[in-house]
Amino acid sequence: MELSVYKIDGTELKKVTLNDAVFGIEPNDHAIYLDVKQYLADRRQGTHKTKERSEVAYSTKKMGRQKGGGGARHGSIKSNIYVGGGRAFGPKPRDYSFKLNKKVKKLARLSALSYKAKDSAIIMVEKFSMDAPKTKEFIGILNNIKANGRKVLFVLPESSDNILLSSRNLENVKVICVNELNTYDIMNATNLVLTDGVQDLLQAQSER
Repeated sequence: MELSVYKIDGTELKKVTLNDAVFGIEPNDHAIYLDVKQYLADRRQGTHKTKERSEVAYSTKKMGRQKGGGGARHGSIKSNIYVGGGRAFGPKPRDYSFKLNKKVKKLARLSALSYKAKDSAIIMVEKFSMDAPKTKEFIGILNNIKANGRKVLFVLPESSDNILLSSRNLENVKVICVNELNTYDIMNATNLVLTDGVQDLLQAQSER
């Protein structure tokens, strides 16, 4: 697949050919599902908790006599059938994370990249740097390369504090380094902006 690499002013610089082993595979939907599921599970704190019968602050006195009351037998106001009683089978603190094989995660990431390439949602921009954090200047770059979509994922070959700080206040823009790229962020983005050189690093990662 051939894509144009744009300068930050919006003019075309050159053309590059994306490797089909990274951007042209047959996507595996189930691998994407598993990787996204693991990513979201890892983000869960797992600290939610409800009180059970033994933890509710109520009297332990029996509510009525065992027989002759004309109704069902009740031994405690802490029962879950009463308002304010303990909850039955409520959530407890737990770890939601689970293991996923590296090959499955790799397949999912390549599948997500291939989907973006298939949808023509990848934009290439030249490698650039910023002398200081300038949000207005960064917005201008996005407008110039026509990447101002609903959600933009901007991928850099290496970390840049000035570019990161320039984009931090933009609600629908996320800037990450190539080694932080994951399936969830790719699929969640409308436009994927790759800085020139990222495609080579992705190819090197896929060959490991």
